[in-house]
Amino acid sequence: MIDKERILTGSEELFLEAGIKSITMDDIARHLGISKKTIYQHFKDKNDLVTALVSKRLADDEANLCSIISNEGNMIDEMVELTKCTGDIFSRINPAVLFDLQKYHHEGWLLYLRFKTGFLVNIIEKLLKKGIEQGYIRPEIDARVIAIMRVNQIELGFNAAIYPHAEFNLWDVQLQLLNHFNYGVCSIKGITVLNNAN
Repeated sequence: MIDKERILTGSEELFLEAGIKSITMDDIARHLGISKKTIYQHFKDKNDLVTALVSKRLADDEANLCSIISNEGNMIDEMVELTKCTGDIFSRINPAVLFDLQKYHHEGWLLYLRFKTGFLVNIIEKLLKKGIEQGYIRPEIDARVIAIMRVNQIELGFNAAIYPHAEFNLWDVQLQLLNHFNYGVCSIKGITVLNNAN
């Protein structure tokens, strides 16, 4: 019998390729080589499947991000890793998926917003405060304000309306934004470590 995990993985592949709205339960069944009835044994409808997929993906992302930050670690190393990880999270999101999620799948959209404005902001804020204590981050910054800015800055870098994909390489944009952020928040001590890390 096919497991729930395989249905979620197969659905995610299709959604990331074409968006959520254009993919039907028939498409998912065909993609997995199973009957639609098998999918309905695990999920009551497409919305239920989308919500479960968003929930699973965000839980995986939270676990990955939490594993980067330790109590004793060097904040600069953690900041670089955290930034790479958050960049990966946003880069795999097809803008059409976010649009469809917001417009047609309210529960999944709320989970995403809670992750972005709650968990992600909190973990970056925690990291910045740790950096202030370690002397790597400028003490006068408001860690919460800057954490909110950083989360939205990453998302902004993938916005095709602002940085058209035909004109800009997404990773070059993210690198520019990352450097702007890192050098903006770091103290002289932090910049020295940052320069040695590059």
